[in-house]
Amino acid sequence: MKKNRFGLFILSLFTLVLFSGCGPEALIIGGMAAGGAGAGTYFYINGELKTDYNASFDQVWDACEKTVAAMRGTNVVRLKEIARGTINTTINEEKVKFDVSYKSKNVTTVAVRVCIMGSKLSSQLLQDKVAENIAKDVPSKINE
Repeated sequence: MKKNRFGLFILSLFTLVLFSGCGPEALIIGGMAAGGAGAGTYFYINGELKTDYNASFDQVWDACEKTVAAMRGTNVVRLKEIARGTINTTINEEKVKFDVSYKSKNVTTVAVRVCIMGSKLSSQLLQDKVAENIAKDVPSKINE
């Protein structure tokens, strides 16, 4: 009986930690579903989810802007330089930061942070949306 109580206590504690603070609920409730277009390997480090996309810097930047627009981001602040840019916005009352940086000719890195502490699930959903927008843009770039 004591084992069951201890297990229930640990499960309750885990659930409390999982859903406290800056969690994924806000973006999930916003109606976004994970997309099918993958970008490869994701790295979640210090609250940021990073991945490389096989696309030019401009294509990836446009995909990030489309993601912010689709998610109805407010208070959007864009800072775009030659090989790097950031988009800070608020989506469903959570602060979101997109950090886009040139890596090589057709490889661009995107780091997404949701909230101050980071939220891996919410960042993953946004990365999936960026990947979808890049995939939509690729056929039109090939035909040009």
